[in-house]
Amino acid sequence: MKPRLQRWYEERVRARLMEQFGFTNPFQVPRLEKIVLNVGAGEAAKNPKLLESIVEELAAITGQRPVVTRARKAISNFGIRQGMPVGVMVTLRGARMYEFLDRLINVAIPRIRDFRGVSSRAFDGRGNYTLGIKEQLIFPEIEYDKVNQIHGMDIVMVTTTNKDDEALALLREMGMPFRGEQPVVVTGAEYAGAAD
Repeated sequence: MKPRLQRWYEERVRARLMEQFGFTNPFQVPRLEKIVLNVGAGEAAKNPKLLESIVEELAAITGQRPVVTRARKAISNFGIRQGMPVGVMVTLRGARMYEFLDRLINVAIPRIRDFRGVSSRAFDGRGNYTLGIKEQLIFPEIEYDKVNQIHGMDIVMVTTTNKDDEALALLREMGMPFRGEQPVVVTGAEYAGAAD
């Protein structure tokens, strides 16, 4: 069974975007290509258990095993040698990507303290959106008692378009709560249940 956000995209969002931008071919309509989560852990070289805990937390959040990223070159000012572990990343595609985005928008983001919406100016000029999160505790999969250290992460949403206005419209229709706007709510009986 397809995730509910994917069904929402295919049945509602695609048609709205075709109408809004005047696309004649459904393949012109922008869609999410992948979501990349990245956690920088520069102090992982001194504390290997920190790296293990970050890997476990990202695996719990995404449902996919993360990859440890290593330094490409040595930087003596930071005490980093070539090949040292400096971060952890996960790339989500397909059903896992839609399920993660659904949980991010509807569960995790509303748990941020004093939340007033995400910035609509975090696009890179090529249709990709980057969201920075200050602590991993907003995800319900993280058990507070087992957290070794609070860390943030970058979430990059890569779209098939290279225009920021089309990507903004796509994320807005998917329910992303942008600052100063009323978010689109994914509704309807067929979308009410959680993804299987």
